[in-house]
Amino acid sequence: MSEARVRGLVLGSALGDAAGVVRGRWPAEGPLRIGVSTQLAAFTIEGAIRASVRLDHKGICHAPTVIWHAYCRWAFLQGIEPERISQRWASGSGGGWPTGWLARVPALRERRGSAPATVAALTGLTQGTPTKPVNGSRGAHALTRSLALGLLHLLSGPDTCAKAVRETAALTHGAPDAQDAALAAAGLVAHCLAEDDPFRTWTASSPDDAHPVDALLRPLAMPHSASPDTVLELLKAPRAVPDRGQLAWIAPDATAASALLGALFVVSRFPGRDTVDAALRFAAGAPDGHSVASTAGALLGAAHGVDALPVELLSRLELAWVLDALARDLLQQYVDSPGGSAYVPARDPHWWDRYPGG
Repeated sequence: MSEARVRGLVLGSALGDAAGVVRGRWPAEGPLRIGVSTQLAAFTIEGAIRASVRLDHKGICHAPTVIWHAYCRWAFLQGIEPERISQRWASGSGGGWPTGWLARVPALRERRGSAPATVAALTGLTQGTPTKPVNGSRGAHALTRSLALGLLHLLSGPDTCAKAVRETAALTHGAPDAQDAALAAAGLVAHCLAEDDPFRTWTASSPDDAHPVDALLRPLAMPHSASPDTVLELLKAPRAVPDRGQLAWIAPDATAASALLGALFVVSRFPGRDTVDAALRFAAGAPDGHSVASTAGALLGAAHGVDALPVELLSRLELAWVLDALARDLLQQYVDSPGGSAYVPARDPHWWDRYPGG
């Protein structure tokens, strides 16, 4: 794993989201706008950093609750029940609320699409859990906003990551298959970050090249109109012709499972670092192009690194600097704790102001 791959993961996901906004038809000039899933992903990353900072300084922390707090800051900026939300969180903040540098980014105040399950949960001021869901939503945002948490699989261990990812998805999406998809995506992201050639075994047809991806994806393919074996075999067709009809068939809706299955179909057809642009344009043509392209971009960026992302597109991407800073800071916090701890002085005296863990 390298910093370049972590940056590629975060920026690749956002670039895929931007491809979904324009349905894969990049405008000749001007900024490339991101969607609501990238806004939520930014706050997921910020929440994960603040949770780690809190753990360092307080010795105890429930990360999904800190991420829930991050989503509340997003809702406040969006004008969603601002009085009720600020009343819930402003007391005890010790100053102006919302806190942290991310809340001062103007583009995060602008509407970039709808997130009905997330908004409904935030409006109700009740965070869901796997055992006490707030709804039965199967939506893709449970997955797309949490893709960067796959890094925790490598840095904190699979068990810690699995608990955090499932509980983070359950905050607003109660369907078990949405949580399963988010968890499977985290495992695949970790695989992309760690392996030299992560897509080789995904598209293997020989039993000798079997990979745990089958075990991860089989439950997601179960509700599909075809048999799970048919779905999985379609994903294992290396360098096959990219067929839009097959993409629409394997990823027919805006569910988390469709986002992941569709993304894996895309990377099986466009696994190379020189075909990222083509992959994202193709992915954006799915029925829910935002989620499929965002997930495919995350996997390709994690596998090949930020340098594989087209510079001419990345340089126009809205929030590119913000997302790049978040990606670097996420890795730095979990590897090096620049904000110090209860027993170790901070190397960066401004880290707590950027990511207050109180």
